[in-house]
Amino acid sequence: MEREPEQQQSIRIGITQGDVNGISYEIIMKTLGDSRILEFFTPVVYGSSKVASYHKKMLGIHDFNFHVVRSADQAQKGKANLLNIFQEEIKVDLGQTSEIAGKAALHALELATDDLAKGHLDALVTAPINKQNIQGKDFDFPGHTEYLTKKFGAEESLMLMVSNKTRIGVITGHIPLREVPGKISRERILNKLHILNNSLIRDFYISKPKIAVLGLNPHAGDKGVIGIEEQEVIVPAIREAFDDGLLVFGPYPADGFFGSSSFSDFDGILTMYHDQGLIPFKTLSFKSGVNFTAGLPVVRTSPAHGTAFDMAGKNTASPDAFREAVYLAIDIVRNRKMHEEESANPLNFSQEQEGSDNG
Repeated sequence: MEREPEQQQSIRIGITQGDVNGISYEIIMKTLGDSRILEFFTPVVYGSSKVASYHKKMLGIHDFNFHVVRSADQAQKGKANLLNIFQEEIKVDLGQTSEIAGKAALHALELATDDLAKGHLDALVTAPINKQNIQGKDFDFPGHTEYLTKKFGAEESLMLMVSNKTRIGVITGHIPLREVPGKISRERILNKLHILNNSLIRDFYISKPKIAVLGLNPHAGDKGVIGIEEQEVIVPAIREAFDDGLLVFGPYPADGFFGSSSFSDFDGILTMYHDQGLIPFKTLSFKSGVNFTAGLPVVRTSPAHGTAFDMAGKNTASPDAFREAVYLAIDIVRNRKMHEEESANPLNFSQEQEGSDNG
């Protein structure tokens, strides 16, 4: 489906600089350097003009410039706006982890999320952070997902990995593997299923989403031979979700489910733990995958890769995943708006759809 540029007020998307020692500025500049993408949204990068200049020089990028603004409201359509939030020098050590890089990443994230909460932005795209150097009294979280969940007062959220091939949600995200079985409960599975189902309807505009649930144990427990979680926890949760009107099926053994391409039969997939979902996802969509935080009142996406310190400053990083994160944010903002309009006037919406189908 061909994308159409925004004809009315442009969607304004905040972009955090991420870790200055990684590839964030490279993928941001490569994405915004293609002026065609600016037809679809107005970017506001939360970062440093001096750091941006340093990366431009290191990467040999000469045909791109940021438009520096003092607030998100000053962002101009058709330009790569940068909100210069640092007056002090930020030392860049490409490919290295540093305390100042962590502090700078957090400052950008805090200001961007504040503007998002105030309505100055329509969505947020976060560049990769280093999860060690960003830790401190103001950031005691495993990653962006947990930080944003608390920031926006959500009881629970869902890390949803998105590509043009699949959408995979993870029940237990950034926790040690040994803690996973204790975190799997009927209530938790049911909550995540409702978040996923609502997101597929509201954010992806799928009227009756079909969801697959994977088992926790090899062979989905093999009817209790390898584990009891499927029979005692997962199956009852699936049945209750189905009784609630959700089209939920499973539990499926993870290896056969992905190996046989059964994943392509579903609109969304709910996995039990991080690597169960992320390994097949990145195998299928490593260069273009997007991380979306479902269940929040705001829209946040991110490229499904890390800081890539080993590639920093070498001009070899692909902007594909970051570009897709921007496009997904735009799509979700639009889909939420259409869903709200449908909810406000379902009869009018149905008539419009009928007329469109007959035209």
